Amino acid sequence: MPTLNRIPWFSLALAVLSYSTLGWVISETKAPWFVWLIVAVAILLLLASFTVSWSKLAEYYSMLFQSNIRSFGITVLAAFLFFLMIAWFRVFLDTLLLLSATILVKIDFQVAGFKEGIAFCLTSIISLAGLATGALLHRFI
Repeated sequence: MPTLNRIPWFSLALAVLSYSTLGWVISETKAPWFVWLIVAVAILLLLASFTVSWSKLAEYYSMLFQSNIRSFGITVLAAFLFFLMIAWFRVFLDTLLLLSATILVKIDFQVAGFKEGIAFCLTSIISLAGLATGALLHRFI
């Protein structure tokens, strides 16, 4: 019973609502099955990137910026992503909402003292369940 008290229910509810919105939007476009697969893999990659330790992440970044050509490429990519952010502001806001809800869940699991693996599994289940809930709600409503 003490484990159930430590689970961050409010942030998990926000994550379910955020991901169900994404599921609703994708279902509204009548996307084929491979789009759903790509979205599910992207969600799992996002969650996995949040569970990587900061020292490992810093190691990857230092590897990216080792040469001038790589730095230039990253700068051009960042400028292009900034352009996309401005051009598709609504999509950017929806993505920012998903990222914020996911980060909130990650922080709450850390504060509650859950191990990274358990937090990743629970967050993955909640996120994918929210995605499926949004699709099912759109289909039946």
